[in-house]
Amino acid sequence: MLPMVELTIFALGILLIDLMVPRSWKWINAAGALVGVLFAGLCVWQIQAMLPPRGLVGFYNSLLVDRFAIYFWYLFLAGTAISILTSVHYLEIEDEHHGEYYALLLLSVVGMMCMAAGIDVVLIFIGLELMAISSYVLVGFLRRDRRSNEAALKYLLLGAFSSGIFAYGLSLFYGISGSTNLGVIGRAVSGQNTHNPVVIIALLTTMVGLLFKIAAIPFHQWAPDAYEGAPTSITGFMSVAVKAAAWAMLLRILLFGLFPLRSVYTPVIVFVSIATMTGANFAALTQSNTKRLLAYSSIAHVGYMLLAFVAMGTSPLGTPGFLDGFKGILIYLMVYTFMNLGAFAVITSLRQRNVIGDELDDMAGLYQRAPVEAVLMLLFLLSLAGIPPAAGFLGKYYIFLSLIESQHYVLAALGVVYSLFGLYYYLKIANSMLMRAPMERERLPVSFGMRCAVGITALATLFIGIYPEPAIRSVNWSLGIRQPAPVAVIRK
Repeated sequence: MLPMVELTIFALGILLIDLMVPRSWKWINAAGALVGVLFAGLCVWQIQAMLPPRGLVGFYNSLLVDRFAIYFWYLFLAGTAISILTSVHYLEIEDEHHGEYYALLLLSVVGMMCMAAGIDVVLIFIGLELMAISSYVLVGFLRRDRRSNEAALKYLLLGAFSSGIFAYGLSLFYGISGSTNLGVIGRAVSGQNTHNPVVIIALLTTMVGLLFKIAAIPFHQWAPDAYEGAPTSITGFMSVAVKAAAWAMLLRILLFGLFPLRSVYTPVIVFVSIATMTGANFAALTQSNTKRLLAYSSIAHVGYMLLAFVAMGTSPLGTPGFLDGFKGILIYLMVYTFMNLGAFAVITSLRQRNVIGDELDDMAGLYQRAPVEAVLMLLFLLSLAGIPPAAGFLGKYYIFLSLIESQHYVLAALGVVYSLFGLYYYLKIANSMLMRAPMERERLPVSFGMRCAVGITALATLFIGIYPEPAIRSVNWSLGIRQPAPVAVIRK
């Protein structure tokens, strides 16, 4: 638990330092948070270096630090570090540069780490609520902005309601198995009749909570409003780190705990994935606010990842369809972290004293005001659409490959068709940047931290797309898949 303890100490330290430093020195809070994230990454690397093949189990079998958890821990820390870089100048413009902002960011990551490593539903739920409560406050952090206040209230009410349903489902599984450990629950439900009404109700109520957290239709209502009203730097953080934590929790519970019930929940996932891709893509076509557009885009990407989950649910354990589906989800989350954070970083840089910067019109003529940022934004949009050689193509490739291997040809074709819808509304943003005349002629001032964030995400998006081998190897390592031999060795 060293990374979690270290992040907590830094969060509390930032709260104390914030009381002492003058207003002009508030940037030191961001520096402290960034150092805390880097130290946490060093702690995770130390754990990885001494990790046994099956992981480390602690705290009365409630915490499992394995390769799967470590993979997600790196994703959380990377997303948080980039979000901190995009936040400094943005909070100065909003005149909301407070230490509790960065403390809440670090505490939310502690909750995410519990969600990824928890194998006890009590610990998973505690981590979920720590992340969720921190996110509620961060969404409403712009206290003088009515949109931010409204978004936080909607997110809080819907989130509390979904958490109650989720806790009810987990309590039913506790009643069935007599334990809160996912392994014991899995063994208990494997001996139950899958048509048992109590098992069905427990599964469906648990899935409602899980699908709400990943913002799948019809449990997505909170996402567009929360994304639009939240500070733009927090919108990017929520779209990648919070969503990755929700996926880690979903995979832990449905694959590690409730895998014997996959014949029951896979048809539900099929329906939800089709509804999510359909509803989100059609809704995104009509949006004029870039944050709402990317919110619906984020929901559509959830639909694509659920297609890989369908391939996993209908393929025998260890077959190519199962493994490539699992790899597709993990690779998709990795590349999505960089390309989506990069897109939101560019949108965040548009925020000026008299311009909010989240409307499509605010992107008009961006190439003339900030040519480097406009070109990199085009890269992020093409990656989100899945166009090679950007990294987004790799995630979609593994998802469609797993569908073909599991003989879901109709679902694969449907995913390709909806990817074309995505290309249309992404190019709508590109058209505004490159083809329209700018509303303001002066060059767009971009802070050093913002340039670093955009540069890091662009470099990662291009590197993973052009040379995907390290990314594939890291995913294979996280799943315990043996690395394939090089072609030269095979020929020899």
